[in-house]
Amino acid sequence: MKEAAVTSRRIGRRTLAGTGSVLVAAVLALTVVSPGAADTVPGAPTAPAAPTAPASPTVPDAPDSPTTPAASTTPASTPQVNASKIQGTIESTKQQLTVLVYSASMDKVIPVSVLRPKDTSKPAPVLYLLNGAGGGEDSATWAAKTDYVKFFADKQVNVVTPIGGAFSYYTDWIRDDPVLGRNKWTTFLTKELPPLIDAQFNTTKTNAIAGISMAGTSVMNLAVAAPKLYRAVAAFSGCARTSDPLGQAYIRMVVADRGRGDVNNMWGPPGSLDWVANDPYLNASRLRNMKVYMTAGSGLPGPNDTLTAPLVKGDPMVLANQIVVGGGIEAVVNLCTRELTEKFKAAGVPVQTTFRPNGTHSWAYWATDLHNTWPKLEADLK
Repeated sequence: MKEAAVTSRRIGRRTLAGTGSVLVAAVLALTVVSPGAADTVPGAPTAPAAPTAPASPTVPDAPDSPTTPAASTTPASTPQVNASKIQGTIESTKQQLTVLVYSASMDKVIPVSVLRPKDTSKPAPVLYLLNGAGGGEDSATWAAKTDYVKFFADKQVNVVTPIGGAFSYYTDWIRDDPVLGRNKWTTFLTKELPPLIDAQFNTTKTNAIAGISMAGTSVMNLAVAAPKLYRAVAAFSGCARTSDPLGQAYIRMVVADRGRGDVNNMWGPPGSLDWVANDPYLNASRLRNMKVYMTAGSGLPGPNDTLTAPLVKGDPMVLANQIVVGGGIEAVVNLCTRELTEKFKAAGVPVQTTFRPNGTHSWAYWATDLHNTWPKLEADLK
């Protein structure tokens, strides 16, 4: 996803059978061979510039899972999580501001967009809303591609969106990456950021989390890692399966082909224990105590896949890419989401899945998904 960059001091950055496997192979081949065209597909931004390698990483607690993740190779001398702090705020409007949060685990400042509730005189819950593969560092963001600011203007909720984490899967990497730098996003999003948000904005300390595409996997893993932190989790067009060959191929496409990062620096070699520990499909039982919402289109062209669609803007190349590449990706997401839904049901997870009869992997559908899912999330947060 292409999302708008914000700068501050040292701001960084299953197996499916038959038709599904063939389709994914075709989509992956098309995306890798033709990166220029694929760059217009949500979830496929251009690679960020290599950041300055930070110093003194931290080793967070491993997420709870049926397996023990592989040991981290990051140095043991680390700053403490409680050293994280809010360094300042930048107010855009009365209800919209950017909070500059120093992350001790990543040793850098993370800009965090916050939409304040309609009534700030009383505590309100928090919705952590994640961008896609671009991490909010490019031009495809909730703010730039949807009406989410206007939509939440009369809602009694704080909406918190970090700007950063491109191609990181919002997870804790076991090693710093030469291109993508230090990524300790599980630590940041589950340990460092929530207490700071709660203290700064007088929240109810009741949370939900939602994300699109790449972040559709991330929000599930964050909920697995910190099941007591969230009451609900929502994944829009995000197929959360990471430890099988097809899921691994998709992750390589995002991290390596798009982001120029090394997937071995994320969870170790594909197939190792960290990949299993970060597979919500295999850790479904960890989500039993929260509501889970998922959405997926069919991949067939829908009402937002026309030349007159607002985000297409009459551009035939954008439309062709959205239909061919975005349609193929969404068809695979649809198949995976069906299997994940059945897995969750079998594990006793209270899941609700919406399968749209059409629609590609694109922002206009995610905006509608957010609108339709919000009333459920709102009820869960009360």
